[in-house]
Amino acid sequence: MQSVVNSESPSMAQNFDWLRRGVAEIFPQPSDADSETESLEKRLANANHPLRIKLGIDPTGADIHLGHSIPVRKLRAFQDAGHTAVLIIGDFTARIGDPTGKSEVRRQLTEAEVAHNAQTYLDQVRPILDFDTPGRLEVRYNSEWLSRLDLGKTLELLSTMTVGQMLAKEGFAERYKKENPIFLHEFLYPLMQGFDSVAVEADVELGGTDQKFNIAVGRDLQRHFGLKPQFGLLLPILIGTDGVQKMSKSLGNYVGLSEHPAQKYQKLQGVPDNLLAQYFELLTDLPLDTLPENPRDRQKLLAWEIVRQYHGEAAANEAQKAAESGGEKGELPEFSLESISQFPVKLSYLLGASGLCKSGGEGKRKIQEGGVRLDGTKVNDPDTAFQQASDLDGKVLQVGKNKFVRLVL
Repeated sequence: MQSVVNSESPSMAQNFDWLRRGVAEIFPQPSDADSETESLEKRLANANHPLRIKLGIDPTGADIHLGHSIPVRKLRAFQDAGHTAVLIIGDFTARIGDPTGKSEVRRQLTEAEVAHNAQTYLDQVRPILDFDTPGRLEVRYNSEWLSRLDLGKTLELLSTMTVGQMLAKEGFAERYKKENPIFLHEFLYPLMQGFDSVAVEADVELGGTDQKFNIAVGRDLQRHFGLKPQFGLLLPILIGTDGVQKMSKSLGNYVGLSEHPAQKYQKLQGVPDNLLAQYFELLTDLPLDTLPENPRDRQKLLAWEIVRQYHGEAAANEAQKAAESGGEKGELPEFSLESISQFPVKLSYLLGASGLCKSGGEGKRKIQEGGVRLDGTKVNDPDTAFQQASDLDGKVLQVGKNKFVRLVL
């Protein structure tokens, strides 16, 4: 683990290839119409102490996919350059939900839902971040400061922005134009996320390209409270495995961090040729000028490398072997849902019928023990049932680490 050094010593901190790799935008730049002329590279080069690098994650769901991992990987790059990663779990802001890109108000989560999701998030980013080196990671929950905001401080936050400025935010502008409701608590979200930067005294904030407005609000609030404004570092939104739309669990074009290695491998070895360069750049540290020329070889290398990152080399080799034994497409073992004579059907019964368990009773016990996943999501209720076969078509059913089948009609 390298430490921050001065500009006279050659080190990773002075070689900014790691900083620029895969980055869509860093702002402000010296050419911007801004009173600051310092670049982020200059700030890093002149640092005589670790900078504080902020990444906020709102645990609005239980699972993280590879698209979510991109800013986390950049956070690790800052750690490796000797800086302090400040990972903010938005346990307070998650109860509102980021309105960015939403055409309607988000459902507000309960404290229990947020707490559960937060723990799963931390478990899933653990293979990426350095949790062990002293001084390299702070995990903070923004309820620590946001829950203590009184009405006076809330009014002060609200007074820093106009309604016109809020409506300039893309999602709000679109909803206002379409006369879709915008609730007042949604206006508070960018201000609360921005106040996170004040609370942790961030030097740099990471986020997707859709987060520029929120990060800029953080800069404005830092100025308001007498702090040096943070830099914003924006990263691309990952296109999903379908090659068309952004990666999303709801669209089915995702690769989940908690998925079985064989399932990860199978999905990634099918990434369209036109996306391979982006996937290598954003999801690996491999030198881009040394990749195989043959697209099929690049697909296999991508799948192997990403599985290795999260599960180790042995698991990557096993996943590759399983894919090759399944033919060119690396198909997972399949179980035909047509063999089920009657629906609704309990998942525990499916576990027995598919051969993943010896019987439905064993299947029920495996669910109770937390050893069953459906499409990468852990199933906790032993009475889980499905109304029709189409609800399960194409999903991967998994028991333990090594037993899985794809359910097909």
